[in-house]
Amino acid sequence: MERAGDGGAMAAALRAAKQQLRGELRQRLRALGAAEKQRQSRLLGRKVIAHPKYQESKRIAIFLSMPDEVQTEEIIKDIFKQGKECFIPRYKPQSNHMDMLKLSSAEDISSLALTSWNILQPSDDDTAREEALAGGGLDLIFMPGLGFDKKGNRLGRGKGYYDTYLERCMNHPRGKPYTIALAFREQICESVPVTENDVPIDEILYEDC
Repeated sequence: MERAGDGGAMAAALRAAKQQLRGELRQRLRALGAAEKQRQSRLLGRKVIAHPKYQESKRIAIFLSMPDEVQTEEIIKDIFKQGKECFIPRYKPQSNHMDMLKLSSAEDISSLALTSWNILQPSDDDTAREEALAGGGLDLIFMPGLGFDKKGNRLGRGKGYYDTYLERCMNHPRGKPYTIALAFREQICESVPVTENDVPIDEILYEDC
């Protein structure tokens, strides 16, 4: 019985550590000016476009940025310019379920609905779009997050959407796609607390890496 209790205490301590780090990272991001975010985003866009994994990938999932995230607009434009296929997240509220749905063009983004979380995504009644795992799977996923460490550990926003989606990818015949996180320098941490359900990132791109 003691062992079960210890496990519960450890899980609670881990949750508390994650919450504290999320608070610190949100503060760091709030302090980051718009011009600096834009500068780092442009630099990361160039790193992505020159990256061998990006160049060889045909089917790519990428997030539509919130204001406190690396801006992905230029990367999305390049995906279409290079004739690759682009998939974006559709999150289901009150769950940890997410699908990756196909965009037809960079301009297609302007037709998307804004959710209560202030995220653009295809609406629930938009059933015509291909879901990546219903077709040929994915070669590459660009991952958002609040914080990362250099060992590939990621601190998300606490909903578990990406970890759950990566589990589904592992059951696809194509297997798990390569994962690259896009991060501001300010999001790199000494160490990120993780549980066994947290899937590590293959690579983290930031200014000094």
